[in-house]
Amino acid sequence: MPDVEHAQTIVNDVRLHYVEAGDPDDETVVLLHGFPEYWYTWHRQLPALADAGYHVVAPDMRGYNTSEKPYGKDAYTLGRLSRDVVGLVEAFGETAHVVGHDWGGVVAWDLGARHPDVVETLSVLNAPHLGAFQRELLRNPGQLRRSWYAIWFQVPWLPERLFAAASSRIFPELFAAGTNSDDACSGEDIHMFEHAFTLPGTPTSAINYYRALFRTLGLSMLPLVGGEGPPLDVDVPTQLLWGLDDKALSPALTEGLGEWVSDLRVVRFPDASHWLHLDEPDAVTDSLREFFDAHD
Repeated sequence: MPDVEHAQTIVNDVRLHYVEAGDPDDETVVLLHGFPEYWYTWHRQLPALADAGYHVVAPDMRGYNTSEKPYGKDAYTLGRLSRDVVGLVEAFGETAHVVGHDWGGVVAWDLGARHPDVVETLSVLNAPHLGAFQRELLRNPGQLRRSWYAIWFQVPWLPERLFAAASSRIFPELFAAGTNSDDACSGEDIHMFEHAFTLPGTPTSAINYYRALFRTLGLSMLPLVGGEGPPLDVDVPTQLLWGLDDKALSPALTEGLGEWVSDLRVVRFPDASHWLHLDEPDAVTDSLREFFDAHD
């Protein structure tokens, strides 16, 4: 367990639990986890970035672990999730280097589009820009097949019940069989992820992220009926770090992003899975430090 301080704060009318490491007077880095994780997924990056001279903050995003779990899928729209991060950044200063993996990356993309004023740099790990995601869903049958689970999550109440009931089988499959490094996740790590996710209310809250997003995407794909999606243009310094052996997300999602992102660096990791920061923690930390330093 990394040497971190635990705390809570109220942002955007929601109580969030977070951990922090490093000197609060240093530049802030906010690490946003994905599904079905919690702050601990960054346990290797937290001490390394703190030792490099950053103040590192890793929240349990709303609905996860010991953070508050608002009721209903409308509590998990991208706009609300992004405003949570704005509140967290402003609790420690004016701007931060924002890093997100998976769902944390989806929120990071949205934050860069909606609230660039609080973003010093944006680093996204294996999370699709929604413009590219919509493009690939419409033209790439392979990505549609890879997204089967997100489509299944649209079914009411059943996915969370099955996910919770089969957690002892699902979590080893995700974090042991699903990673590409023998050192990516220990048995204790997997147990911690499973325990955090199966706390009361967490499965439904986490799956509501998908329900809220697909409702937004569905409406934005219907321009003839006046559908309007989230903002997509990102004008802050951005790097995309991508494990190419991602079973859920096609490498095509790393291409053609210049349509929406004005200042972009893409780094691909051929041997890494979707869990890039677990498979290659040192390489990810080095990429983050290099990018932060280049934009100080």
